[in-house]
Amino acid sequence: MQEILIICLIGAVAGWLAGAIVNSEGNSLLLDIVIGIVGGFIGYKLFGSSLNITSNIWINKIIVSTAGAVILALIIKVIRSATSRG
Repeated sequence: MQEILIICLIGAVAGWLAGAIVNSEGNSLLLDIVIGIVGGFIGYKLFGSSLNITSNIWINKIIVSTAGAVILALIIKVIRSATSRG
């Protein structure tokens, strides 16, 4: 149970940061958390442990999760803009 809470907390932080970076206005906190959690998996698949920027493991996890969440948020933003045009 504790691991699930930690994943959700890191996902929430990563999703919020990704939303701020991508400027995805209109997303709910729940959607930001989902984007952060799924983005975390994307980030770990793409970058693994190669983004060891700091010696703090939690900061590194947030950075990797945020990088994956930014990629996912950009994909969602492109899909939303494409469907709204057409």
